[in-house]
Amino acid sequence: MRTRPPSSGHHRVADVLKSAKAPLRARLAGYVALTKPRIIELLLITTVPTMVVANAAMPGFWLMFNTVLGGTLAAGGANAINMYVDRDIDAVMERTKGRPLVTGVITPRAGLTFAIGIEIVAFVWLWYWVNLLSAVLAVAACLFYVFIYTLWLKRTSTSNIVIGGAAGAAPVLIG
Repeated sequence: MRTRPPSSGHHRVADVLKSAKAPLRARLAGYVALTKPRIIELLLITTVPTMVVANAAMPGFWLMFNTVLGGTLAAGGANAINMYVDRDIDAVMERTKGRPLVTGVITPRAGLTFAIGIEIVAFVWLWYWVNLLSAVLAVAACLFYVFIYTLWLKRTSTSNIVIGGAAGAAPVLIG
């Protein structure tokens, strides 16, 4: 099974032209959509309570803020990489055919660059402001989500969501 649509120089030029014609507001909304904010919200809702339990008290505001921000960036990057990889199947599914990489609001190259960029920022942010373990766990969760869930299980197994859900445990471990 293909992991991406066939590509030719003509299609890439057409994608860039289509993306360039999209208003700035639409492109910004497209980048936000790549991160899947609703999924991030569901993932990070467990982070702060876990921090409270692990600390046996309320952690400092800035530690919580930096952990949640780093986690948001890490999850957003992983979600954007997922959309990049899945753009071929997103194009044929009713629920996902309006996603920014499918509609051309964001080019695949720009989407992947954005995704990797915020993953790098997330790692550095978590390492500097939280700790190295949290940064490494965030990268491990991203790699698991992209390689195990998105590239392998989603396309080959009906148990994909159960096993792939392990990446959703990362916010609890990071917290």
